[in-house]
Amino acid sequence: MAHTPLETTRVPHAPHRVVVITGAGTGIGRATAHAFAAEGAHVVAVGRRPGPLAETAALAAGTDGAVTPYAADITADGAPEAVVRHAVETYGRLDVLVNNAAVVGSGALGSHTKESMASQMATNLIAPVLLTQEALPQLERAGGVVVNISTSVGQRGWPGNSVYAATKTGLELLTRSWAVELAPRGVRVVGVAPGAIDTPIGDHQGLTPERRAAVRAWQIEHTPMGRIGRPEEVAWAVTRLAAPEAAFVTGVILPVDGGAVVG
Repeated sequence: MAHTPLETTRVPHAPHRVVVITGAGTGIGRATAHAFAAEGAHVVAVGRRPGPLAETAALAAGTDGAVTPYAADITADGAPEAVVRHAVETYGRLDVLVNNAAVVGSGALGSHTKESMASQMATNLIAPVLLTQEALPQLERAGGVVVNISTSVGQRGWPGNSVYAATKTGLELLTRSWAVELAPRGVRVVGVAPGAIDTPIGDHQGLTPERRAAVRAWQIEHTPMGRIGRPEEVAWAVTRLAAPEAAFVTGVILPVDGGAVVG
């Protein structure tokens, strides 16, 4: 049966923007949820694990906005519809979608399996397409913004991490293509490309502590600013690109990488 996107009547301007952020339980997603809440937004924090999502919501207490956790696997059948429906039924609108959730799987050519590649493709590339597609009617009503989180890895060769980089490069192409496609409909599409950031995402690769330390040392060596970035620094870029003051900015992908791409 063909799915009909959730329809609502146009809602009047509200004092609180409504933001959906995937992968909001930790790292960049959590920092971005806090940054939007500090601006007074109502944030739907999406992720697979209820515990970290609850921590994200609790840490945002006392801000001008609010963070509501919503546990969902965005790669599951029906998840895009459920996420958008929850946001609209809870807050009546949707202004900003941040496609942040990602799966990292390292490995040289010859070590990949169909299963290991499928999980990265499903989370990093397919889910953002389906979620953005589902959110589009709401974003069009609001004159909204899509922010795709890619990676500076996608802008240069990174042996041993090529599949992850390929998914993020694909997300950047979607960003540019959607920016042109959706501009006539009043929807902006932008991207942020973080470099080496202090988040737990690398912990899920199954690397030993020694290997993780070696990777960090390599990242710092190849970052001209000589340090690892903070999630809050990426969140700043996301909120600025999504701000009403950036109304004439679309199709851009902003590196937040300490100069790694140009260095």
